[in-house]
Amino acid sequence: MRIAVLDNGPEQLKLINHTMTGLGHESRMYTEGKTLLQSLRRQTFDLLILDWGLPDMKGLDVVKAIRHDLKSRLPILFVTDRRDEADMVEGLNSGADDFMAKPIRAGELEARVNALLRRSYPSKHEAELIFGPYHFYPPSRVLKVKGKPVELKNREYELALFLFQNLGRLLSREHLHEAVWGLGVEALSRSLDTHVSRLRTKLDLRPKNGFLLLAIYGLGYRLETIEANTLPASAR
Repeated sequence: MRIAVLDNGPEQLKLINHTMTGLGHESRMYTEGKTLLQSLRRQTFDLLILDWGLPDMKGLDVVKAIRHDLKSRLPILFVTDRRDEADMVEGLNSGADDFMAKPIRAGELEARVNALLRRSYPSKHEAELIFGPYHFYPPSRVLKVKGKPVELKNREYELALFLFQNLGRLLSREHLHEAVWGLGVEALSRSLDTHVSRLRTKLDLRPKNGFLLLAIYGLGYRLETIEANTLPASAR
């Protein structure tokens, strides 16, 4: 998973990053709310962990901007030194999904992050994933379309599964690179586009099958569901 962390405390950032890395997640560190919000206009994440007090704006305002201005459903965990019930209620009402008091305890942080990710992305923890005619079997890395196995290379399978697990989400190119190829791999833009093109063909990702894979210029890709009754008869 790709996690954004917003906190202006170096030690807190170090602890959170270490905990997320230990869980196998990739994390991006931010120290100012405005910088994070600018990044969210071009980048995508699976979870945000943020502090209440920031040098340039309140954590509450960051959450409100994400929910109302960016219209994002990004799962959000507040980690703060505030302990009053009123603060917790205000944080949750602003749009946050969970609330954790400082000092940070690595075990509690790990448990809360895992629980929040399970609630937010339940399909990632199932043995068989069904999306219309597309059936994924993660343990054996098999994909069947209309009952027939489709031969996919390793990266093609990972990319296909990741796209279907994030139906309707705009995924930035960087997010897709990290999820499928990992960190530290450069010059992957052409490789990503090639893999997407192959998936469109191999999986027949067309409206008649209920799905459409869109390229969002300058940002990334989004896999959308298409209702059959919205298509003209000639396209069904």
